[in-house]
Amino acid sequence: MVRASTDRPGIVGRIGQFLSNSGANITALDQYSTEDTPGVFFRRTEFSLPGLPERLPELVERFDAEVAKPVDLTFQLVEAARRKKTAIMVSRYDHCLMDLLWRARREELDIDIEMVISNHPDLADAVAEFGIPFIHIPVTKDTKADAERQQLDVLAGKVDLVVLARYMQIISDDFLSAVGCPLINIHHSFLPAFIGANPYHRAKQRGVKLIGATAHYVTADLDEGPIIDQDVVRVTHQDDTAGLIRRGADVERQVLTRAVQLHSEDRVARHGNSTIIF
Repeated sequence: MVRASTDRPGIVGRIGQFLSNSGANITALDQYSTEDTPGVFFRRTEFSLPGLPERLPELVERFDAEVAKPVDLTFQLVEAARRKKTAIMVSRYDHCLMDLLWRARREELDIDIEMVISNHPDLADAVAEFGIPFIHIPVTKDTKADAERQQLDVLAGKVDLVVLARYMQIISDDFLSAVGCPLINIHHSFLPAFIGANPYHRAKQRGVKLIGATAHYVTADLDEGPIIDQDVVRVTHQDDTAGLIRRGADVERQVLTRAVQLHSEDRVARHGNSTIIF
């Protein structure tokens, strides 16, 4: 993935020539430039290259010197076959957690789930069936700071991604600064509507005809991070609150799974507080 702060002629040619000179064969690519002038250039390229794992450090160094610095690019070169080590944080709702565990076991997601962290013990037996460590760290108002320190100790250096699969705690700024990897959250609402608690109850009160879910990166601004994926389902006045919750849970599972897969395949580029999805 590459990003140029200013789109300009020659970027595509430089990248292609570098890969060709390195013996790489481009198998897929996509690019996008924002509409402002001058625009911001984004590109995602897949290529095959014999011996890539061993050559990657040298390739990164050469790309930086020969391509990135001359045209002011930021970039990331990763080995696609390397699955992202992932931790899941959850409270008591199990639908998103179980969907991720099941799909990861079937290798439908390019992630390796290293652990599940919860502030409640309720889901320990369900997680044990997948052979994945379950770590219970209780959280109260008075112990929140200490609990986050314990969580950070458990996560330190072990994961590339943390997924909040209905983890019903607000993540502190200190945690975000220290964790060292992205966090993806599923919000049980089609943001920006119905931010906060009990969105389905408020949706019922408003008589909405659509309910939805939003997966986004976690930032210091609650529920305001860059959106990765969203979806909706139609409802009617005949759906009671329990029905909205059941149907909403289905949407949450689908949206979170898609967001995790997009991230794990390095298809998400951040642009300010929005995203470009390749």
